[in-house]
Amino acid sequence: MRELRTLPKAHLHLHLTGSARRTTIRELADRYGISLPPALVNDDPDQGLHEGHRNWSDFQSQYHAARQTIRSADDVRRIIREAAEDDAAEGSGWLELQIDPSSYEPYLGGLDPTVEMMVDACQEAARTVGVGIGLVLAVSWAAAPQRAQRVARVAARYADQGVVGFGISNDERLGEPDTFVLASRIARDAGLVVTPHAGFYSDHRHVRRCVELLGARRIGHGITAATSPTTLEILARNKVTMEVCPTSYAPFGVLSTLAQVPIDAFKRAGVAVALGADDPLIFGTRLAGQYEILRGVHGFDDQALSDLARQAVRASTAPTEIVQRLLDGIDRWRGCASTAPRCR
Repeated sequence: MRELRTLPKAHLHLHLTGSARRTTIRELADRYGISLPPALVNDDPDQGLHEGHRNWSDFQSQYHAARQTIRSADDVRRIIREAAEDDAAEGSGWLELQIDPSSYEPYLGGLDPTVEMMVDACQEAARTVGVGIGLVLAVSWAAAPQRAQRVARVAARYADQGVVGFGISNDERLGEPDTFVLASRIARDAGLVVTPHAGFYSDHRHVRRCVELLGARRIGHGITAATSPTTLEILARNKVTMEVCPTSYAPFGVLSTLAQVPIDAFKRAGVAVALGADDPLIFGTRLAGQYEILRGVHGFDDQALSDLARQAVRASTAPTEIVQRLLDGIDRWRGCASTAPRCR
């Protein structure tokens, strides 16, 4: 079996705070005098959300505590640089970081200065580390339409400077797709990918409405879509890619085991999947580990794993030259000549 860390990858589902190293969050917490939950202090993988089926508020309390430690432009730059370094170490050549700027505006002087600084930080990290980085600006499912539209307009202004998408994150039970129709149109008109979280708690109909109403080309998670042949057919017909993060479901009880992650159902339906790590700060597993789960738990061989990597690259917003370089690297990882049909 080939080493999965050397498999070239694109990482399309990673949140800024959730990407952080625990050592960094602890260091920042000490600097600012912030008390962290025991789960973020203890390195035991059986602690925190791994301890059993927890609800969303348990996750949110940990995430909020970690986010409170990121209080300056230097802090943000450090988190982004370290995320790029960690991804590079796991074979990622393209990273899309999802960021809700509302969390950082109070410390960074408002929405526009926050986004401008984050765009610059991504460009700086990309140059330093050698991993291409795109920024997905996100709002919460609880956001008002006016707020979503404002963030979408800012994202559109930076569409040629590193912002690549518009996301809707947080618990999808907090809102409905109808609220985000105009914001999504603003993003699409600027050439940005629309990638809402859906199908985590909500049923397959929520996923379908994100495609039909918002023009979503990717869905964050979307695992409940696997229960509906009709929704799967819509996803396949519209070439929508599912950003599946295997370690994110059992801790909430939405799935009982890693074996229930519906990768095979998507594969049979012809629906592309891009593996992501979501929030390794909380869940403890980074990108290569998600591929390891598909190998060890789902029995995916090297060909199937390289096919998944290829799907993620093709669903990414990476520039053409990066896409081609990663696809060629995947073929080399499989021991294929780049022109061999069996590799494509």
